[in-house]
Formats: sequence, structure tokens, C-alpha cells
Amino acid sequence: MAEVAGLGHSYLHRGGSTPLIGATIPEHFAAVVAAHGDREAIVSCHQNRRLTYRQLSEEVDRVARGLLAFGFAKGDRIGVWSTDNIEWLVLQMATARIGAILVNVNPAYRPRELAYALERSKVQGLFTIPQFRHSDYVTMLVELLPELAKDDASTRSTTLPDLRHVFVYDPKSPATTARPLPGFRTWGDLLAAAETVPAARLDVIRDDLDRDDAINIQYTSGTTGCPKAMVLTHFNILNNAYFTAQAMRFTADDRLCVPVPFYHCFGMVLANLVCLAVGACLVVPEEHFEPGAVLAAIEAERCTAIHGVPTMFIAELEHPRFADFDLSSLRTGIMAGAPCPEALMNRVIGDMNCREILIG
Repeated sequence: MAEVAGLGHSYLHRGGSTPLIGATIPEHFAAVVAAHGDREAIVSCHQNRRLTYRQLSEEVDRVARGLLAFGFAKGDRIGVWSTDNIEWLVLQMATARIGAILVNVNPAYRPRELAYALERSKVQGLFTIPQFRHSDYVTMLVELLPELAKDDASTRSTTLPDLRHVFVYDPKSPATTARPLPGFRTWGDLLAAAETVPAARLDVIRDDLDRDDAINIQYTSGTTGCPKAMVLTHFNILNNAYFTAQAMRFTADDRLCVPVPFYHCFGMVLANLVCLAVGACLVVPEEHFEPGAVLAAIEAERCTAIHGVPTMFIAELEHPRFADFDLSSLRTGIMAGAPCPEALMNRVIGDMNCREILIG
């Protein structure tokens, strides 16, 4: 057992020859960017956007400076209530950059569930998209927080007294998203505020972060009552991601198609962080699962891996145009979230070419 210098923690390494990563997420990400800056980090098909690691790092730092400008700091809780998009990933990394705690909010929540999650986590900032399908997030927020209809964007809510700012962004055009009501802030406001914070301040903050700092709150499904808040650290999720990448034999040459939701650990950790931990590329086919979009993204982006729950793989295999797509680039992936039948695994291995697929 060895003492970690300067931190006052002791760790006992057992069960393998490779030691756990002792860095924070920003420290590890900086090393990956330095090694793979010109490689693609994320491709969002539905947004028609792609970023290299260097570009992603620049976006993360800009948003992190914007968060600082709005008064957020280490230990503050910032929620994201959205489907899958580049901004979700940027927020994930930007909150880690300043030591804030990202609170994952299920985009399927209705006002009562949203209020419960925000209140339990004492969320101080919330980012949301305007709407998705039949879910009008702006309307639900105003129902919960009538103060958002007032002129003062920083009006404190009597329902959620910790909540200071609510930001809205449209994934189709984040920087030019219109303000739906006076009480909302926008992505454009965040980027404009970033210009008031010097970039050097981020590195000072990074040096003060601890691998054991809380960095993420995820909610359980609530099948046995109300959802339970699970608090995770840099050390938790970075090592989970890195060693999952090792189990998948993932390198910077891999491209992972991700149809699972970012708000869940499957998306945020076993997809987003798995890629960012080793310099691989994250491919987002749609903001929500659609089997045809998944198959098209695999072919167009030459994805080497695909994640999903069993029902997603069934929908892909049963797609009427399945035979029209070239899936020969696939090698691996993870099937998880529910029992994975042997017959289904064999079909994914044989018909989808995922000869090294793993069960999570």
C-alpha cells in the first residue's frame, strides 16, 4: 500500500498488472489532446458537425470559461436535460474542467420527476434543449418555474431556491438560439460571457482538482421507489472508461457508433469517456435511437464498434433495409442493460460482423 503524495489518500492496487489512472478527467484529457489533436473526436450526424480533439478541447475550454463567468465553481451542481448532441459532451467535459458536478437528467422526465431530481441534487444551473418530439422542455420548465417568464434572468425560484440560471440551446444552431422567455439564458450568452474570463484561470483551477472529487450525479431508474442519486468521482468514471477501452482493445483508430442516451452511464462513461480516454472517435447517429440512422452512420463513418441494449440490436437486425448497409468495418461493441440472449449475440457476431462484441 503506497501513500499518494500530497493528497493524503492511500490506495491498494490488486487484481491486475496495470495500475489505475491517478489523474483527474481534465488532466487525462489534456494528454489525449496533445497526442491526438488532429484526429476526429466526435461526429454528430444529425447536427452535421464534426470536431477534432483540438477543436473539442477549445470548445470545452470556452464553455468552461463561460460557466466561470456566470459564477459557477468547483463543487457546484449543473444539470443537463437533453437528448444526445455535441453540446452535451462539451458540458460533460467543461464541468469536469472547473470541478463542477454534472447532474444527468433523463430527457423523458416530466415536471414532477424533473423537480425531484433538481431539488435532491440542489442543482444551481440547468441546460436544456427547447423540445424533442412531444416533450416541450421550455413549457415544462415554465410550469415548474413561473419565474422564468419574468425579466430578471437570475430570479431565484421559490420552488428550487438553489437554481440560479437556466440555459436553453437548440442543437441545430446552439450559438444563435433565441431566448424563449426573459428568464432563460442562452448558449450565446454563455459564449459571450466566456470572453471575460482569461484562459489561464482554467489551468489554475485544474491544478487544484483532486481525483477523488465528486464530478457526476446519476439517478437510478427508480423501479423500487424514487430514483436514487449516485455520486461519482473523476477516479470512478475515468478508470471505468479507460479499462473498458482496454477490454475492447480500443485505440485512436477506432470509431464508436453511439445510439444509447448520454444521460445514462452507458452513454456518458462507456461511450463518451471510453473514446476520450484513448483518442477514439465518437459517432452520434441521431439525438435519439433510430435503427436506420444507426446503420447509415456505421456505413458512412466506417465505425469499428457499436453499443446498444438488446432491443436496439434487434431493431437494427430487423430493419427492412438491413442487407443494404455495409457493416464490414465493425469489430466490437457492448451489449448491455438487459439479459443478452445467446441467439441474439450470435446474430450480432455473424450478421453485423461484431466478432468481438462484449456483454456489459
